[in-house]
Amino acid sequence: MFHRLLLLCALILSLSACAMPRNGPPPVGTDAEISELTRAIERLSPAIDPAEAARAAQIAYRHTHELAIAYQITDAPLIHNAKVNSGRRPRGLCWHWAEDLEKRLKAEGFATLDMHRAIANGDTRLLIDHSTAIISAAGAPMQAGIVLDPWRKGGVLFWSPVTNDPRYDWEPREEVLRRNGRIRYVQAGMEG
Repeated sequence: MFHRLLLLCALILSLSACAMPRNGPPPVGTDAEISELTRAIERLSPAIDPAEAARAAQIAYRHTHELAIAYQITDAPLIHNAKVNSGRRPRGLCWHWAEDLEKRLKAEGFATLDMHRAIANGDTRLLIDHSTAIISAAGAPMQAGIVLDPWRKGGVLFWSPVTNDPRYDWEPREEVLRRNGRIRYVQAGMEG
């Protein structure tokens, strides 16, 4: 535990030197970015309704922006985490982003798309675990989906096919929490 805290402090200090505060929330996704995500979602399966793919992409970008405003994002992710953990910001940890984005997309009641939750680094003591939302074709496993990660770039939506994510190896959230004895949080609808 001490090593993990020490590593976190070192990361925060190193990032704080290069993290310049913003003058407002991160920008909203552009039409080109939304179109690119729409096409990526459509490519997941021929069974995906193009209108649902377009709506999901638009919501993912728009809701990320709305959450950045609600979370009062002005700093790099780890700096913001420190502010949340010290009570200076209301939300904005990775699992907040994942939970809120998943909830918003699920509210659409998509017929051809499914939402998943995933965790990376869930079994390590040296690295901080990370949560995200994943969108896939209906009935497909999360590994065949697309990571939707607003936390990674401080309120700017990052997305990538799960298997091509350059930074994280994702596992289903329920499996990680069960392995680590935190499954009660999943069953209660809370994050561990």
